[in-house]
Amino acid sequence: MGRQGTEGKQALLLIDLQNDFVEGGALAVPAGREVIEVANRLMPHFEIVVATLDWHPKNHRSFASCNEGVQLYEKFLLNGLPQTAWPDHCIANTSGADFVNGLELTGIHHIVHKGTDAEIDSYSGFYDNGHRKSTGLADYLRSAQVSDVFIMGLATDYCVLFTALDAVRDGFRTFVITDGCRGVGIRSNDIANAFDSMRKAGAELIESSEVLRKKKGAI
Repeated sequence: MGRQGTEGKQALLLIDLQNDFVEGGALAVPAGREVIEVANRLMPHFEIVVATLDWHPKNHRSFASCNEGVQLYEKFLLNGLPQTAWPDHCIANTSGADFVNGLELTGIHHIVHKGTDAEIDSYSGFYDNGHRKSTGLADYLRSAQVSDVFIMGLATDYCVLFTALDAVRDGFRTFVITDGCRGVGIRSNDIANAFDSMRKAGAELIESSEVLRKKKGAI
């Protein structure tokens, strides 16, 4: 699919800013809470702000606890797709799945729930990991005449990465706000490789200070 028109609106995508992904959570991302300040600073400058939420049933098959003999963070196949075995996290309607305290919720215009099917994981805010079902995010953005998306959140090497790749794939001009992301980093080079993959796919890496400068004019 080709790129969207360059005259559309700009949307900020906040990826999985949830309690289980910050310090004290079930799947805490190192320094994850630091990105909340970045999100709050950027939200007032965007016409459209969308937040994604991991929203798993308690028996989600990506959980190590739901796979006998599979260890935490081990790689295995889930219905034919490569899968990492995660701790139980972001279970729907629990405190772990709630937005992180301090995030300015009044600045969010639309919320996308993902990972709701127990049989398949959904890192991307746009699709499940097999691209079998859409979350409706792309349709929402197109209906709002969005051409450019600015992505930040948790975690760099999983949900931010796959959201950015799908944004490019679906034709949106894609920016990744590097200082607004933190990674899991199971392997030492995972975070750097994720940023490199996003850049090679066609996303532009940018810092929040530069976003704010550019917002004074056209990007």
